[in-house]
Amino acid sequence: MDQATTPATMRAISQDAAGAPDVLKVVQTQRPVPGRGEILVRVHAAGVNPADWKTRERGVFANGARPPFTLGFDVAGGVEAVGDGVTLFQAGDEVFGMPRFPHPAGAYAEYVAAPARHFAPRPKGLDHIQAGALPLASLTAWQALVDTANVQPGQRVLIHAAAGGVGHLAVQIAKARGAYVIGTASAAKHELLRSLGADELIDYRTQDFSGTLRDVDVVLDALGGLNWARSLQTLRPGGTLISILPLDDTFPAKDAEAAGVRAVFMLVEPDHAGLREITSLVEDGRLRVIADEVFPLEEAARAHALGETGRTTGKIVLSITP
Repeated sequence: MDQATTPATMRAISQDAAGAPDVLKVVQTQRPVPGRGEILVRVHAAGVNPADWKTRERGVFANGARPPFTLGFDVAGGVEAVGDGVTLFQAGDEVFGMPRFPHPAGAYAEYVAAPARHFAPRPKGLDHIQAGALPLASLTAWQALVDTANVQPGQRVLIHAAAGGVGHLAVQIAKARGAYVIGTASAAKHELLRSLGADELIDYRTQDFSGTLRDVDVVLDALGGLNWARSLQTLRPGGTLISILPLDDTFPAKDAEAAGVRAVFMLVEPDHAGLREITSLVEDGRLRVIADEVFPLEEAARAHALGETGRTTGKIVLSITP
């Protein structure tokens, strides 16, 4: 389908003010037009991430934009049209990606226009819902464990919130790198995590991981607060603590330096090459994404409310266009 036959308007989720999930409303708005180097994607599914509800409530990733705006970074769908200079894709291709992050991508909508190289071909064997769950969480795990920590075979990797969106993918990526994988999660989720490759599991509700774990090479933390200081106690000298939450005054930077460990904050970036690596793992059967709950676009507020409970397994996804 070319732009001449693509609808000029689209449904999208918008908000007129920051606030609770009920600020999210369905609107009819203009369809974007792809610029030079961009593709127009008809969005079939959009992942729901903590970055989304933090932006909805506090404008964290709005980058100065004020409402009204449309949330969403994860995209899976079909290419409708390509802008000037694009050779990577053509109309009809199926793609997935995390365009523009940390700038708004507007994925909670029927169409998205974004740079072509912020996408990759949809992995074979995945439907749109599964593909829509992958980009931000899998790239976060990949860039943390591979690009930042360079996890090697035999290393001990501790993953906090191991059953969460990033966590359940990080377990599998670390395992694919040959690591000994330790995860923290509630006991009810241990069986699932063992099926994903975790070697050792700790029930954070009943066990203090900092009192039992030692000689850890890499910690991936999505919790922050007291967890940072407790994680430092588990690391060997020369180990790496990676936070995917921005560091604040509670981060024990001096303690990390004194312990001889590397402690960093990592912000995920759009990454065509990384998406290709993720695709290889999926197609080789070494990476499985769990879409825990699927909501229609109109129920974006319900999806956010569920996500904010912190009790989901894997990812929440919006189904936008059948």
